[in-house]
Amino acid sequence: MGQSALALRTSVLRRFTNRTPETVALPESFQQPQKYWAQRLSDPAHVVSKRLFPLTTGNDVVSRNITMVLENLLKDYESSQLPTHGKGRPTIVRTNMLIRSMGPISELDMDYSMDCYFRQYWRDSRLSFLGPIKNLSLSIKMLERIWRPDTYFYNGKNSYVHTITVPNKLLRITQEGDILYSMRLTIKAKCPMELRNFPMDRQSCPLILGSYAYTTQHLVYQWQSGSSVDFVKGMALSQFDLISFLQRNLTFRRRDGEFSVLQVNFNLQRHTGYFLIQVYVPCILIVVLSWVSFWIHREATSDRVGLGITTVLTLSTISLDSRIDLPKVRYATALDWFLLMSFFYCIATLLEFAGVHYFTKVGSGEIPVDEEEWEDAEDAAEELLGCITTDIPDTSRSPSLRSGHRRSSLICPIYNDPLNYGISTSCQQQQAAHHHITCVTRHTQTEHRVPKWQQLLYCLAGDDAYRRQRQREAAHAAAVTGSRGTGDGGLISRHVNSVSYIDKAARILFPASFGLLNLFYWVAYYTYQEEFGWRDPPITPFSH
Repeated sequence: MGQSALALRTSVLRRFTNRTPETVALPESFQQPQKYWAQRLSDPAHVVSKRLFPLTTGNDVVSRNITMVLENLLKDYESSQLPTHGKGRPTIVRTNMLIRSMGPISELDMDYSMDCYFRQYWRDSRLSFLGPIKNLSLSIKMLERIWRPDTYFYNGKNSYVHTITVPNKLLRITQEGDILYSMRLTIKAKCPMELRNFPMDRQSCPLILGSYAYTTQHLVYQWQSGSSVDFVKGMALSQFDLISFLQRNLTFRRRDGEFSVLQVNFNLQRHTGYFLIQVYVPCILIVVLSWVSFWIHREATSDRVGLGITTVLTLSTISLDSRIDLPKVRYATALDWFLLMSFFYCIATLLEFAGVHYFTKVGSGEIPVDEEEWEDAEDAAEELLGCITTDIPDTSRSPSLRSGHRRSSLICPIYNDPLNYGISTSCQQQQAAHHHITCVTRHTQTEHRVPKWQQLLYCLAGDDAYRRQRQREAAHAAAVTGSRGTGDGGLISRHVNSVSYIDKAARILFPASFGLLNLFYWVAYYTYQEEFGWRDPPITPFSH
């Protein structure tokens, strides 16, 4: 072994001592390094050696350097102290938001939800460093080891951080110690609403954020310059139009001191298309449908009353459905006023028919008359009954039959026409000459001695004396009309199918007044809109 080594050494020395001054050829690895390493990496022997002895790359060196930098930064770091602790000035936290989606906005709970990226910036000089790396993107586990602002939402209700698939948070530190802390939040916040103009209303939903424990002497919040609050392009709301979103910085006084607060108001205008289709148009059509009863004959009592009740019940159903998603507020909304107006017109249609029934049905046979009410009319009808009974068979001359026939003759003369009992023309002419009652004709609204408005008052008051007077006047007018009509063959003109004056007036007054009220309604609510403004204080003062 020793001899072979000595021989090798001698040959090497002889080679270098006898070397000529020519250029030494470089190995292949230096002449063509890319080709050489490509061949080496594809060699199976190299794969085996890499598994056993991995190569040290530049990334490993950088990772070790970052770890060393963080260990040096956090070596004497106190996470419970503010970055400006002991410097006599507050720490400034700048904030911005990028809103991805907004809604739903609930009138019942008076709140709204939105999904956003919430970013906070502040400077902590204790975390500044030197090196080739300009900024460090760190794991969220580092948040537990450094100071961060205790931001919370004053009017928040149920906000949370997204954690699928991992907590959606970002922490980044620059060489100067500037820290970016970003997270994805779903915020549910209170939105006090004024619903007097619903559904033509405007709402201003605030978002108020600030520090939970630090006063303005230690921590100050500011909106970042530029677009502090922004929206993703193409974002739209289902029931509202976003008119504007105003921001401001303010100081909020609580019992514990003054606190720095940021506020943004989302000013919204409600869409009325849904309510026009589902509420307003059906209500208008139902009211118009109730007016059909003005053209239905006044004798069709069941038809007119049934139509009126049906419209009222339909409006009740629409009213209940429209208030399902509304809170039970102490005031009436614009929608409530419209529904009340529609109710009023449907009920007024029923009352109008009640008036028609009262004024036009007296003596028509559909109003029962008491015994004492006939005492005044018995004398006037006695001679007529004598004429009738002369042509009636003897079996009808009993007192009970005569009394029943007398009553039927006066109550329902149309269906008990004396002509049907074979009354002679001479008898009719004789009674007409002496101005006695031959037949109570169905003559309505022929007396104009009492003004219409006074008749309405009597109707509403239920004056029995006026009712009896109308019966006597109707009987007397029938006698006079009968005497005048004998010249044309003794036939008395009848007005069985005449149209009520009240119905004629209602055909014009109801549509005209309803259209006028609708015009005032829409002009008033669309013209009068409250301007958006700030509310001070933004929330009720409180203490922890």
